[in-house]
Amino acid sequence: MIYPIYLYGHPVLRKKCEEVKEDYPELKQLVADMFETMYNSEGVGLAAPQIGKPIRLIVIDGDVLSDKFPECKDLKFALVNPKLEVIEDGDPVTREEGCLSLPGLSENVKRHEHVRLEWLDEDLNPHSAEFTGFASRIIQHEFDHLEGAVYTDRVAPIRKQLIKAKLNNISKGKVNCDYKVKASPK
Repeated sequence: MIYPIYLYGHPVLRKKCEEVKEDYPELKQLVADMFETMYNSEGVGLAAPQIGKPIRLIVIDGDVLSDKFPECKDLKFALVNPKLEVIEDGDPVTREEGCLSLPGLSENVKRHEHVRLEWLDEDLNPHSAEFTGFASRIIQHEFDHLEGAVYTDRVAPIRKQLIKAKLNNISKGKVNCDYKVKASPK
């Protein structure tokens, strides 16, 4: 099932998400649907609040970026109840980011490029690993959604002022994209 992507301005994107309970109904099907929705939208990551579900669940498939970012090779998994530690072992790196919830917009975002992650897979088996480079950036970007944040929260205030009209249009559903979207009910 392909879900609509909730657009910037929708209240669900500003909620701190709840843990996924062990008895969450049809978790594996939801993960499969999230991957299908992400691929349909040509994304490399999707967090549950982006489909209107305020739970701590993310799907990622960065393999399509592996030619440019080798650390994304075979980077495909579901993250249930992830715990993230950003490792500040160097200067932050500025790279351009976009988001399915903010179609047609991309901005430079500064992030550290080394993280330690603990998570459960869709079978609720525990995992932990460290990620670097662009793989780390994808994980941090999606994790922000679970905390009620979007990448534009991390851009310079002057830049945010310059894109205010675009953000307002997105929040009103005035977007041009090739996937189903859901604007704020305001």
